[in-house]
Amino acid sequence: MASKNPVIAVVGATGAQGSGLVRAIVQDPEHRFSARAITRKPDSEKGRALAAQGVEVVAADADDAASLERAFRGAAGVFCVTNFWEHFSPDREVVQARAMARAAVRSDVKHVIWSTLEDTRALVPVSDTRMPTLMGRYKVPHFDGKGEADAVFAEEKAPTTLLRTSFYWDNLISFGAGPKKDASGQLVFALPMGDKKLPGIAAEDIGPCAYGIFKRGTEMVGRTVGIAGEHLTGTQMAAELSTALGQPVRYQSMSFEAYRKLGFPGAEDLGNMFQFKHDFEREFCAQRPVEQARALYPGLQSFRQWLTHHAKQIPLS
Repeated sequence: MASKNPVIAVVGATGAQGSGLVRAIVQDPEHRFSARAITRKPDSEKGRALAAQGVEVVAADADDAASLERAFRGAAGVFCVTNFWEHFSPDREVVQARAMARAAVRSDVKHVIWSTLEDTRALVPVSDTRMPTLMGRYKVPHFDGKGEADAVFAEEKAPTTLLRTSFYWDNLISFGAGPKKDASGQLVFALPMGDKKLPGIAAEDIGPCAYGIFKRGTEMVGRTVGIAGEHLTGTQMAAELSTALGQPVRYQSMSFEAYRKLGFPGAEDLGNMFQFKHDFEREFCAQRPVEQARALYPGLQSFRQWLTHHAKQIPLS
């Protein structure tokens, strides 16, 4: 049965950002919108779980423009996101963004949120030797492709709010970024951030922030909104980790070059990313005021609050 409420179609509805948005829509006590969960695999465990909650689940693929147009049809709002870490191709992200922007326009969507990041080349041109150029024309590929795609939504005349996210604290659990034991058995939290602050956020809070933007309506179209749960130095994060884990955690700053040489897929990209956040701390943090995120989502978590729920999930080996 068609919903009487305006529909928000959520790309990547089973992912970290999209699932939080679907949850925020479903749990809204005022029931202002209905969620349409867009996923490539509606029959997956996560897709079936959404359907069991009464969420409309629709199959579509960001690489298939026609499927996007069908999935967006009749929606008042659309949340768009890409997953660089699935394919490591910023060029593909730009193509996917254009397909989503074009489908939104053709489906007469009134409000699009594009989950994006800065194009770092605006501050560190490809010719700049402070950090290596990757893939021939990027400095931080997983940032630059999304940032490049910002213009695509404007070119396609999609009514868009640009949402700039922050470092997921969940990376301490799933991405191997948490503390590790050194030779003496002490926990060491290593990041190439020196004494600079790193804006971070609980991944589960991104969707509710996006929902806050949708609730404000088309007045948000044309705006760029950055979000973070807290801005913390490595030393401050280690202190919070010490308290949450019940054992000392020492922060150790490492060089950008050492991080780039860690050897895992994407290490060079992330090494450049941390250097960008370090070298342009003032600009990067200013784009992500915590007060702005909290105004969109009053339940926004601090790092300490996030650790209360998730510290035990952080692998310490």
